[in-house]
Amino acid sequence: MSAAAPGVPGWIDLGSPDLDATRAFYTGLFGWTAHTGGEEFGGYTIFNLDGKAVAGAGPLFSPDQPTAWTTYVITESADETAAKVEANGGKVLMAPGDVGENGRMAVFMDPGGAAFSVWQPGTMPGGEVFNTPGALCWNELLTRDTAGAKSFYGAVFGWGDEDSPFEDVTYTVWLLGNDRIAGMMPMEGHHLPPEMPPFWAVCFAVADTDATVARCVELGGSVITPATDIPQGRYAVLTDPHGASFQVIKM
Repeated sequence: MSAAAPGVPGWIDLGSPDLDATRAFYTGLFGWTAHTGGEEFGGYTIFNLDGKAVAGAGPLFSPDQPTAWTTYVITESADETAAKVEANGGKVLMAPGDVGENGRMAVFMDPGGAAFSVWQPGTMPGGEVFNTPGALCWNELLTRDTAGAKSFYGAVFGWGDEDSPFEDVTYTVWLLGNDRIAGMMPMEGHHLPPEMPPFWAVCFAVADTDATVARCVELGGSVITPATDIPQGRYAVLTDPHGASFQVIKM
């Protein structure tokens, strides 16, 4: 996974109703340091792990925006991606726009209803560290229309797909060339409420899943899925104090 590679999920950020509380929770959970920008960026915070950018957090854009993590796919042109999104049945929720000299971003919704963003790097490349404890290690689309998602993301980003059985469903790995860059899980048959919209989940690598779960609760978060062994490692699904869900795994 590389933030510099177009077509690869290379940045994540969190929309938060209380940035002070968000900074306290995630620095306490993952050992991140928080670096907040100027007022022109609404208090947007870059979280670093060992001095390298790993994630961001900013204020909610509107009262009805959910508190949730957003997956950004790196792109060479946010405007060209927006045109492909619309041509393939998606929606532009926020038109491409510059974020100072940092880069250019846009927010979209795929035809199945899952929101995602793109980042066209300027001076800020996106994430700088992945696949190590405290950093992003996987992005996963949960959707009720896997066939439609394959068509859409294949057309927009050139992704291929590889299916394999996982418990009682078919799990899809997204491919860019030969690289495994993200995943997809059908929501049908999954332990999710029927009213929950499709979404892109984020997963962080950790050194000790059980200790991370306990620390999350100490810091005011909640547990959706307790620490569980799966073929890829020991895994859990958690929420922060404002309800934003995320996954953790010790590979």
